[in-house]
Amino acid sequence: MYEPRYIITHDILKNIGRIEAAREMVENAALVPAWEAKFREEAISRTVHHGTHIEGNALSLEQAEKLVKVNVTNAQQAAEKSGIVGRDRDIQEVINYRKVIDWIDQIGSGKDKFSQYSEAIVKDIHRLTVDKILTADQAGTYRRVEVVVKNSATDEISFRPPPFVEVPFQMDEIITWLNSAEGKDHHGIIRAGITHYELARIHPFIDGNGRVARAMAMLVLYSEGYDAKRFFSLEEYFDLNAASYYQALQSVGEGEEFDLTYWLEYFTIGLAAELDRIKHQVQKLSRDIGLKKKLGHQVALSERQIIILEAMQNNAGQIKSSDLGNLLPQVSIDTILRDIKDLIKKKLIKKKGKTKGAYYELRE
Repeated sequence: MYEPRYIITHDILKNIGRIEAAREMVENAALVPAWEAKFREEAISRTVHHGTHIEGNALSLEQAEKLVKVNVTNAQQAAEKSGIVGRDRDIQEVINYRKVIDWIDQIGSGKDKFSQYSEAIVKDIHRLTVDKILTADQAGTYRRVEVVVKNSATDEISFRPPPFVEVPFQMDEIITWLNSAEGKDHHGIIRAGITHYELARIHPFIDGNGRVARAMAMLVLYSEGYDAKRFFSLEEYFDLNAASYYQALQSVGEGEEFDLTYWLEYFTIGLAAELDRIKHQVQKLSRDIGLKKKLGHQVALSERQIIILEAMQNNAGQIKSSDLGNLLPQVSIDTILRDIKDLIKKKLIKKKGKTKGAYYELRE
């Protein structure tokens, strides 16, 4: 049977402690349904964007946000409906990964929760991931050719997955381990990290292996109690420093040098950092519940709107129009202005002055 090799280091213990604390706080937070829906919607957009971007997808986060809201499965139809201009493959990848997230949400924590892990689940994830990208006989089917992983910058071979004849046997080993009593003795977060690594290493499919590995790790987290209301995006952490992500994967080694410790430290610190971020965001919203007393009703705020309001609170209750772009440099001015207009509509802020001298002020 498969036997993972790693050491429980101080860093791993510390990271898991942070994860546990953040999860408890998020899951026990008293948030109105509108806030929860907004958090999940933003987490899905970030997961879909970063999960495909790390694989070379050229679409922006804003484009991904628009596409995840389009209820079609064809790239051309989605492009027309959302107004997105991009490669058909890029658009299709985003549409597909949204379907993967929805499917994982359904079987990982919903009414259709599965009884045990299986190769069929991995193949289903792959089938959804490459829908309309690979041919029907390649989707959800283990590869029958040898493949190599190359450095996109240097074109050098950075990793050689096992021969294709080994794929069915090695996939059976890791799935059997996940379902075994020995496998269940390992912490759920560790199990998710090991699953991620092994699927990336085995590279069971001709394409889409990274997305499948990360999606399967997410399923393990969700099904073993670490969904944190599905507010987080581990994909974002990986994508924001892709070089560190691939370095951590390649650190494991082979044979006698096989050691998952560094990879698991990296995996757990990423999850801890993301859940900490969500925890702080939820705490901010909890403090903003005081707005209900002022306005007489609950107010749903996006993450961008919270950033705007916090900046105003830290600046004597005001912010200049000219400072908005610097506050949210990765967001288009049109999107920021829509957020501002919504805050005015919700009677949280008011506009003062005109043209270049205009500024916004918190309502008393």
